[in-house]
Amino acid sequence: MAEKVTIARPYARAAFGFAQEQKALAKWSELLGNASAVVADERVARLLTSPAVTPAQLVELIGESTGVALDENGKNFLKTLAHNRRLGLLPEIAAMYEILRADVENIADVQITSAVALSDAQRERLSAALSKRMKREVRLHCEVDPALLGGAVVRSGDLVIDGSLKAGLERLASELAH
Repeated sequence: MAEKVTIARPYARAAFGFAQEQKALAKWSELLGNASAVVADERVARLLTSPAVTPAQLVELIGESTGVALDENGKNFLKTLAHNRRLGLLPEIAAMYEILRADVENIADVQITSAVALSDAQRERLSAALSKRMKREVRLHCEVDPALLGGAVVRSGDLVIDGSLKAGLERLASELAH
């Protein structure tokens, strides 16, 4: 069976192309984000594969649960997914859509994992340095992992900068072993 991402890609591109054409990128981000949260719910996920629930019923359930007023285009997109039994791919579609949107808007989402919580000043310095290096506006997503011992790991797309104490100690141990 094909990877979920491979199957989701054309749907994400279609939604993005339409949203861009309509100048409604934020609206579609909200729609896809909320709809993906609905289908990720365990109770709804079970209904996605139930032969007793029609595609129209699934679209209605998702539409009512998103908290976003669906226009005809949003409903049609969900209907297409439902008809093709692809509603379960909404989380992947939403994630790909956001990558496409960030690229067009020249924004880089950067995941920072640090040993301790970063202060506001540290976040600002990191954001400024990464913006300069990546030549993009940077959106930081920070998390704490005490297992790093010290330092941080920076991830954005294919870029990984591992400045953690844990990685440094592992490199040192590897060098000493040889």
